[in-house]
Amino acid sequence: FKWKQFEGDIILWSVRWYCRYALSYRDLKEMAAERGLDIERSTLCRWVQEYGPELAKRIRSGVKQTGDSWRVDETYLKIKGNWHYLYRAIDKEGDTLDWMLSQQRNKKAAKRFFKKTLKNRYVKIPRNMNVDKNSSYKAAQGELQQEGEWPQGCRLRQAKYLNNSIENDHKFIKRKSRYRQWYQSFETAKNTIEGIEAMRMLQKGQVRYVAASNIRAQNDYLAREFGLAA
Repeated sequence: FKWKQFEGDIILWSVRWYCRYALSYRDLKEMAAERGLDIERSTLCRWVQEYGPELAKRIRSGVKQTGDSWRVDETYLKIKGNWHYLYRAIDKEGDTLDWMLSQQRNKKAAKRFFKKTLKNRYVKIPRNMNVDKNSSYKAAQGELQQEGEWPQGCRLRQAKYLNNSIENDHKFIKRKSRYRQWYQSFETAKNTIEGIEAMRMLQKGQVRYVAASNIRAQNDYLAREFGLAA
């Protein structure tokens, strides 16, 4: 937070609340005003764009290992009037594995998402992946097998009913995005989603020694990660 006009705890508070709750920049501006702070909406936007990805990076470093049964699906987000695709994966217990924003919904995007998710150190090698009937997943699996990058012994199961849990999990990000009237550029959407998904992982209790029910412990963890006094 060096060279910033406001103190680090104020910046972190703003980013944390924006990424955790369904709030607009106008809402945050008013909440800050109640605390005697005059913060412009453009300033809040810059903070979220800068620190949303940083939030995700720091939270990932403390994430516990996830399960080996995946639920993979994509949902729709609107960016500048056009629909884009957010690929997401959770495990059987509902813990988030990874996410990826894409302009396309095809084999190339599915393949890129599989490879991205498998690279995470906290992600356990899957024994099965449950997906819907989208044919691009099967095609992506075939190419990854040819390249020797598909997990050995992992089954790809196309059964829509098995993905009810992740379809329900989508609502936490879609509700926030819809309330804010979606996004104006791919980059701002990507950076904002990074922060939202990271805060969701923290809410789920995926970080080591930080319980899902202990909001104060979650806030203290973030303060320590950013070098602030808890």
